[in-house]
Amino acid sequence: MVAGGRRERLGAGGSGLAVWALVACNVASLALLLRGFVDGGRRRGGGGAVRAAGTATKADGARLPEDETAPEHAAVALAPDAVLSLELCVSTTYSSPPRRSGDPTMYEAFWRQVGERAATVIPGWQAMSYFSDAGALCWFLEPAFDREARRLHRLVGNAVVDGYHLVVGNGATQLFQAAMYALSYDAAAADKPVPVVSPAPYYSSYPPQTDIQLSGHFRWAGGDATAFSTGAGDAEYIELVCSPNNPDGAVRESSGAGSSKPIHDLVYYWPQYTPITERAAHDIMLFTLSKITGHAGTRLGWALVKDREVARKMVYFVDRSSIGVSKDSQLRAANILAVVSDSYYDELRGVPRLFDFARRRMAERWQALRAAVAASGAFSLQEVASGYCNFTNQIVTACPAFAWLRCEKEDVEDCAAFLAGHKIVARGGEQFGGDARCVRVNMLDRDQVFDMLVQRIAAIN
Repeated sequence: MVAGGRRERLGAGGSGLAVWALVACNVASLALLLRGFVDGGRRRGGGGAVRAAGTATKADGARLPEDETAPEHAAVALAPDAVLSLELCVSTTYSSPPRRSGDPTMYEAFWRQVGERAATVIPGWQAMSYFSDAGALCWFLEPAFDREARRLHRLVGNAVVDGYHLVVGNGATQLFQAAMYALSYDAAAADKPVPVVSPAPYYSSYPPQTDIQLSGHFRWAGGDATAFSTGAGDAEYIELVCSPNNPDGAVRESSGAGSSKPIHDLVYYWPQYTPITERAAHDIMLFTLSKITGHAGTRLGWALVKDREVARKMVYFVDRSSIGVSKDSQLRAANILAVVSDSYYDELRGVPRLFDFARRRMAERWQALRAAVAASGAFSLQEVASGYCNFTNQIVTACPAFAWLRCEKEDVEDCAAFLAGHKIVARGGEQFGGDARCVRVNMLDRDQVFDMLVQRIAAIN
């Protein structure tokens, strides 16, 4: 009787409410399905347990609960309508403050699992001098960091280190500028800046990082290298070769045409992102800690440089711009890289392995994102390559650190603006010299941010 009375009171409007309820349930069900897919994949990736710093934790690669005692940037619950900021939202002018940025915080779960093995204790009296080795070419390079960086390259097989000078810097950004300074040094006398080019889509920070110093040695000349590579061969230009490429993950090579002076940006040439097909042996190769282990705040990068004179000029640039590089950062990085390398030796098989964790997590995320894009029908993703990886000894598919997401809706010309309407902040394709219908999506954020991103993309149609 009560139920019947309710049906009478609902009347004609009841059917409309029922329809809306059904739609809401369908959307909620899709979100739960995608979350279950992602979580299920992570649970399947692990098994057993290991002990880190005296505390039982989940197996390598398995999802860890958020630790309430974690550092100040530990994840907090996201509101259902929260704005997802997937990018490093830098200031557009000197007077505008930066917004919340997307960091490689996916790796936090791994390092919580590792525990105190990766902790670094530096006594108050240690590392006080400017100098690490006053007689060395790179006099501010800590020997421990030099040793561990080379050791990791030998383990992974992604770069030749014998016969190369290692120059340490405050992130790859400073070394990128140091390399441009070194390669264009002789141009100062001719009062003719050397053009700097990189094919589009290129890393969006290349142009401002090139021109911020207003250098008379070099200048940004855009994403078209053909004007220099097809000339008479006497026009020098610096070519930035990012491989795998930021933002689309493509494998790139130097054009090798004309008087190209390439700088190989290999910060993503690690086995969690791409097959390791060879030991790179270019003249200048840039790497950074943040893209390997997630420690972006340590601000540490290094360059492997073949020519001693070029290395000397790069050292001079770092010396004059920051009087060296923090020893504290180098000592911490040396310990972190040692933990990574140590885990791949037979006697330490029970220790969590970074590349195994990251590779599994990246594969799961790409699978979830592709499922969401397919469910939406409003987007497409870049094609990625597969190949034999010399590190894993198997054929693997690339899992780039960024997705190059394209909006396929006919009435949308600005994908970044379109996603902003769905409370997703991503960097638009035009900032990379590319198509505004594309955006770069950070694949390295925390689990809860990425899971919510997947749910929102799946719900857009």
